[in-house]
Amino acid sequence: MSAAALAMGAAGTAPLEPRPDEGGRIASSRVQTYFEELQDRICAALTRIDGIAAFQEDRWSYAGGGGGKTRILQSGGVFEKAGVNFSAVEGRLPAEIARRMRVDDSSFFASGVSLVVHPLSPMVPIVHMNVRYFEQRSGRWWFGGGMDLTPCYPFLEDVVQFHRALRTACEKHETSYYARFKKWCDEYFVIRHRNETRGVGGIFFDHLCGNPEGDFAFVREIGDAFLPAYTPIVARRAPLPFGERERTFQLIRRARYVEFNLIYDRGTAFGLETQGRTESILMSMPPLAQWPYGWVPEPGTREADLMSFLVPRDWLGAAPDSTEEGA
Repeated sequence: MSAAALAMGAAGTAPLEPRPDEGGRIASSRVQTYFEELQDRICAALTRIDGIAAFQEDRWSYAGGGGGKTRILQSGGVFEKAGVNFSAVEGRLPAEIARRMRVDDSSFFASGVSLVVHPLSPMVPIVHMNVRYFEQRSGRWWFGGGMDLTPCYPFLEDVVQFHRALRTACEKHETSYYARFKKWCDEYFVIRHRNETRGVGGIFFDHLCGNPEGDFAFVREIGDAFLPAYTPIVARRAPLPFGERERTFQLIRRARYVEFNLIYDRGTAFGLETQGRTESILMSMPPLAQWPYGWVPEPGTREADLMSFLVPRDWLGAAPDSTEEGA
C-alpha cells in the first residue's frame, strides 16, 4: 500500500485518545508517537536540504475518529513536490473492504507515515516510503511498510547504496528479511501493462505480526533508515546539469509513476473506497507529467538505457562494492 491507506481523513471529529497495551500487542499510543516524531524529523531534514521552500501543514479529522497531518512542500530549490503524511484513524471498514482483507471484525485503528518526493532535477530519483500499523478491536494486529526508488537517469552507485542501506537495516533484525522483502517489492511495484517495474525496487512487507516488540523495532529501523538511504543520493545528483531533453524525459517517467499509483496501488484504491480525504490520498501525484503519444526512446541513449534497470536484479550480489557512475 501507499500513502493513501494512511490518509482516510474527513472533517468532523477530535483526535484519538491513546489506548493501553492490550492482549500482547503494542500500545497504540507508542506507535502513534513514533510516527508523529518520524514525520517531524523527515520534514525538518528535507526542508534543510531544499533551502528555499518549507512544508505547509494541513490538519484533518476522520469521521470515525482521529485524523492526521498532511505536509506538502512545493516549488522548492531541490524538491518540486514532497509530501509527508501522518495519520492515526479509527472506524469501521465497509463490508466489501473487510471481506477483501479477510478480516472478521470491521472495527479498526490504523496509524502510519507515508511519503513521496518528486525532485526538481531529473538526475535525482523519486522516492517513496511508508511505515504503518493496523489493528482490530478483536485483537488482530500487524505492521507493514517499505521503501523504493524510482530514477529517471539511474546511477548504479546510487541504486547499490540504497539497497545496501535497506539490507543493513533488515539484517539488524532478521537475516532473511532483505531477500524476502526485496522480492515482495519487485513483484508488487510492476506496471503490468508496460511490462516494466516502477523503479529499481527496495523492500515491501505487510502483515508482520509475530513479535510485538521485535516487529515494532523493525518498523522503527526502516523509518529511521530513510534519511541516510536517500539524502546522500540527493546531495550527489542535485548539482548535476540538465536541459530540456532531460526534463521532458522526467515528465514522461513521472507519467509511468502516475499509472502505477492510479491503476495498481492497493493503498490508493483503499483510501478512495473508504471515502478518504482526496487531497491526502493523491498527495503522491507529481505536479507535472506528460503522455506524448507513441513516444519511444532513441536506441543507444541514456533514456533507452533506463529500461535495463527496470527489471528485478540482485543489485548487491552483482556489485556489492561498486562505486560505478552512470547507467
